[in-house]
Amino acid sequence: MVLSDKDIIKEQKAGNITIEPFNKEDVQPASVDLHLDKHFLIFNTIDNFVIDVREKSEKLMTSKTLEEDTPFILQPKQFALGLIKEETGVSSKLVGRLEGKSSLGRLGLIIHTTAGYLDPGNSLKMTLELFNAGPLPIKLYANMKIAQMAFEYLSSPCERPYGSEGLKSKYYKDMMPRASQMHENFVKETE
Repeated sequence: MVLSDKDIIKEQKAGNITIEPFNKEDVQPASVDLHLDKHFLIFNTIDNFVIDVREKSEKLMTSKTLEEDTPFILQPKQFALGLIKEETGVSSKLVGRLEGKSSLGRLGLIIHTTAGYLDPGNSLKMTLELFNAGPLPIKLYANMKIAQMAFEYLSSPCERPYGSEGLKSKYYKDMMPRASQMHENFVKETE
């Protein structure tokens, strides 16, 4: 069941939802508006010609940090990793779902290509998987409203929250955008 504005505020006060900084004015009827941070990762197409999902992606992307009032320009058909400004977390009894803003979607901006899920027990600055599906470049500015987070109760609190021992929690408590860690899913054979 998706939490209403009343329940979002109740769970935030109880510590089951964390949003830092929290501004009550960002609470919508069934979600909370979140803002764009100034940190991005973009593909390094000069030094790379193919992505191998089995290999570390350290040199696959380069970082870009915006200066104040300088836009990040996302070209048509360009993909970049961005970051939510607010640190957002949920307890073991909740899950968060990151969604785009309708006004930005109407401009062709997709804010997550697959991963819009905030796992129970995690608290981080969520990474955005930005894609410009439109025909024109889009200027994005730090601190602009970029997404909304809806929250849902689990059927019961989970037994192993994200980050628990034994789980491969690749993006636990991330505070900066990180390139894919998919290579960790492949076991390297030793000789």
